[in-house]
Amino acid sequence: MSSATQSLTEPAVLAHTKRRLFPDDGEAAYAVADTQFARTNWVADAAIAPEVTETLAPFNHVQVGSGYPDLVGVRSLDSDLLAVERFGDTPPLVAVEAKGYTEAAGVDVQRGVVQAYDRLHEANAAYVAAPVHAVSQSDRTLARELNVGVLGVGADGSVATLERPRVVGNRTAGEATAIRFQASAQGVAEQSFGLNHPKNYVAYPVALAHDGDTETLLAEHVVAATDSARGGATFLGLVESDGPRELLTPLGREVVRFARREHGDLDAALRQFEDWQRSRKRFYDLAPRWGLVTRRVVFDYPATQLLVEELQCLHDDGFPEPSLPQFVSYLHELHPSFTVELFLRGDESVRERVLTGDGELRTEPLSDGSVYHSPTVFQLKALCYHAGILTERGAEPSRLEPEEDVWALCEPV
Repeated sequence: MSSATQSLTEPAVLAHTKRRLFPDDGEAAYAVADTQFARTNWVADAAIAPEVTETLAPFNHVQVGSGYPDLVGVRSLDSDLLAVERFGDTPPLVAVEAKGYTEAAGVDVQRGVVQAYDRLHEANAAYVAAPVHAVSQSDRTLARELNVGVLGVGADGSVATLERPRVVGNRTAGEATAIRFQASAQGVAEQSFGLNHPKNYVAYPVALAHDGDTETLLAEHVVAATDSARGGATFLGLVESDGPRELLTPLGREVVRFARREHGDLDAALRQFEDWQRSRKRFYDLAPRWGLVTRRVVFDYPATQLLVEELQCLHDDGFPEPSLPQFVSYLHELHPSFTVELFLRGDESVRERVLTGDGELRTEPLSDGSVYHSPTVFQLKALCYHAGILTERGAEPSRLEPEEDVWALCEPV
């Protein structure tokens, strides 16, 4: 076996494939590699190169069909990768099975084709990726019959499309919805909520609907961090982009209607927001009517709905005030992929530390605040606090004491 061939182990094949399918500049895209690739060594104690691990991160154990693909993600793919260029307005969910060389055996491409075919029960497109010289004509024929794409990976890292799959119309209903969510405009990204007070976000559609310059109005009456206000308003579904233009969503227009009804005009509404600057009081108590509007906006955010419903279930089961580790452990039993994406940082070191190769949760690291995702445990929790949903504010991971961090509903049913 040549040194070039030896370099095309399964992790290396998958890393080259991820670079091709999910480049760093991909918009409306998100992908995770399976947790088995987060470990230090592969088969026969062969080390996984650090650059391969870095490329494959973040890691999660996401069920698609009856198994767990090596790579799962969402992205609008190029026409040379798909037999159909467009899949409505929603980027397809893509599953990849990788096969590589080992010391003990050759490359079982046929098995990879069958595994990828199983993923089409939930995915919109499925591929097998393997060293290009290991793919036989019979492998390609089987893949065409099963509507599985075939990607041939060269020793230089190049990826050739040997068979293009057709997009199928499955709508993900299981754990892979976590990946769709992360790839959407509302996914919990690193900078999803740069500010921890919801007034800065509900004020954004008011400023956008005003005849004046949006950024100037925000800086004068609401908050100087206008980019963060815009980002949070987008994540909460109040505004959306249409090319260079920024538009109000139906929810954003409803906020503007309320502002006009409550204050008479948008000028008066923005002046009221100016009066609330630097207030430490819970927004739901400071401005009860605006607090109800904020509650609706924050609850409309999909991640909030999941958290509230499961906190209600915990309350019903006799655990009204779970700590953060207790809550995460409980959530992971029911929604493992969502829990990982919402609460755990995407760094490979964190997910390797907290998750086993089979995607099971190690509970001991959950007592360390540094493993948590700030947009959830700090900003989103603070938004829920100000909206009158949760009893406590959030805390930055650097100051977070997980065992003392309580997640409880203000008004359990």
